[in-house]
Amino acid sequence: MDGYQLLANAIVKKAADDYRRSLKALKKGKNNIAAERMKNDCERFFRSQWIGVLTNIEGTWLMDKLREEAGYYDC
Repeated sequence: MDGYQLLANAIVKKAADDYRRSLKALKKGKNNIAAERMKNDCERFFRSQWIGVLTNIEGTWLMDKLREEAGYYDC
C-alpha cells in the first residue's frame, strides 16, 4: 500500500473514531456542545464527496454502521 492510501485510510479512521467518541458522549448527556459539534462535523464529512476521494466505502453507510455499533438512534 502506498503512502497516499495509508494517509487516506488514516483520515477516514480518524473521522470514524471521532464519530464513535462523539456518539458515546452524547448518549451520556445530550447537552454536550463539543460532542454535538464533532458529530455534526463528522456527518458532514461522511456525506461529502471528499470521502469518495479517500475510499470506496459509502460514507452514509459507514455513518449508519457506526451509529448502529454505538446504539445511537437520533433520527
